[in-house]
Amino acid sequence: MAAGARDGAGGERTGLRTALSGLTTRGRSFLAAGVAAAACAYVLGQDDLLRVGLLLAVLPLVCVYALHRTRYRVSGSRRLTPMRVAAGGEARVQLRLDNVSRLPTGLLMLQDRVPYVLGPRPRFVLDRVEPGGRREVSYRVRSDLRGRYPLGPLQLRLTDPFGLVELTRSFSSYDTLTVVPRTEPLPPVPLAGEAGGYGDGSRRSLALAGDDDVIPRTYRHGDDLRRVHWRSTARYGELMVRREEQPQRSRATVLLDTRRLAYEGGGPDSAFEWAVSAAASVLVHLLERGFSVRLLTDTGNTAGDGGSSFSAAGHEAAEAAGLMMDTLAVIGHSDGAGLSRAHDALRAERGEGMLVAFLGDLDDAQTALAAKLRPKNGAALAFVLDSAAWTGVPPQEPAVPDRHERLRRLAEAGWTAVDVPPGAGFGDLWRMAARNPAGPGTQASTSGEWA
Repeated sequence: MAAGARDGAGGERTGLRTALSGLTTRGRSFLAAGVAAAACAYVLGQDDLLRVGLLLAVLPLVCVYALHRTRYRVSGSRRLTPMRVAAGGEARVQLRLDNVSRLPTGLLMLQDRVPYVLGPRPRFVLDRVEPGGRREVSYRVRSDLRGRYPLGPLQLRLTDPFGLVELTRSFSSYDTLTVVPRTEPLPPVPLAGEAGGYGDGSRRSLALAGDDDVIPRTYRHGDDLRRVHWRSTARYGELMVRREEQPQRSRATVLLDTRRLAYEGGGPDSAFEWAVSAAASVLVHLLERGFSVRLLTDTGNTAGDGGSSFSAAGHEAAEAAGLMMDTLAVIGHSDGAGLSRAHDALRAERGEGMLVAFLGDLDDAQTALAAKLRPKNGAALAFVLDSAAWTGVPPQEPAVPDRHERLRRLAEAGWTAVDVPPGAGFGDLWRMAARNPAGPGTQASTSGEWA
């Protein structure tokens, strides 16, 4: 929940030329009729008609000058709740307008700018706001398309009682709504290569073998007071605690194939959007299981935490999850032709940890390269999406092998390869993949039966 910065709108100086451009159709008609009547009165020598013409012409000009001299001092703010929402979900926007001057305002129209994908532009008519008064209005936004959408700036439209002039004053602040992919709760199935999160890993970076081996660190909020190392505390002059060990956490990499040539079609129900949503579901699920997770794409770019791009524990894990979800909110197709950069990034980690890959169409060379991505230690799950099955259009590239051939070659390399039929529920595919560990011949057909 965040509030937009406040800005003064009433003190904005606009020239008379800008004020004249604010004449409405009614105001321009009055001005034109007055000039015409004055001209006719001059030609015909009719003093009464001249008075009427002057009244019609002067009235819009008086309104222009009055609005130009208006010095309303108002402040506006915006509160967006929440700032990050899943696709298809709603967010609430609350607008607040305060009259900080000693004069009451006239009729005001409040308008907020929103992208068309979030719905129609909200408009509110506010009656007279007393000195020191406040008005609050709200509206809701919703999008089925992930992305980052700016909200604002807030606009205030001033008008005179006769409707002859309208002036628009804009605030400068805006907020950003992040629409992340939909996630699906996954069943808590046992995963090959899982080390139990904390404390059960195969390696420990630090070990306690006596008081001389203690490596102290500064006390942090929430640390157990029984771990306070008094000798180091007296030496450094601040509270120090024992850092007895750093257990190795289970690692996992989620690989998302974003190549443009690997997917056909578009829209919320396309194969690529399914892969993005499924990758987000896996990231959230593994973080909840205590894994140290990173997101990797075919371009070699990673999202996580720290130099290795793997997420940390506790509060840092929540920040890493937010970073990865923000990355998936705006991720698009890459222009790459292969998975070589992803291969290099995985080899840099020496092939350790669990790997969950979401792959599009693969030709013979990329199928062979994908087979080599399997880590030496840990499970390897591949969810393969076939564009021909999702769009019903045969592939244009003859080098693309049949999807069953791709699954077979991945399975022979030790992957648990799962064929993803159009519109499949990812929870069922996840349970099916975890039920049958990786090994030669381990693959799933579109009917869900293991071959």
